[in-house]
Amino acid sequence: MATVVDCPTCSAKVEWKEENKFRPFCSERCKQIDLGAWAEEKYAIPAAPPIDPNDEE
Repeated sequence: MATVVDCPTCSAKVEWKEENKFRPFCSERCKQIDLGAWAEEKYAIPAAPPIDPNDEE
């Protein structure tokens, strides 16, 4: 039995199997929408500002 996941873009149900070349997306369109969001910097990985070794507290 194949695992079923939600498409990250449109929430459609997607079977996680080798034949689905767009997984975890349901289609090439949803894959491209997600890529465009990354390119437009709509997603970001949070990070702490770097510690300055010369900065005294």
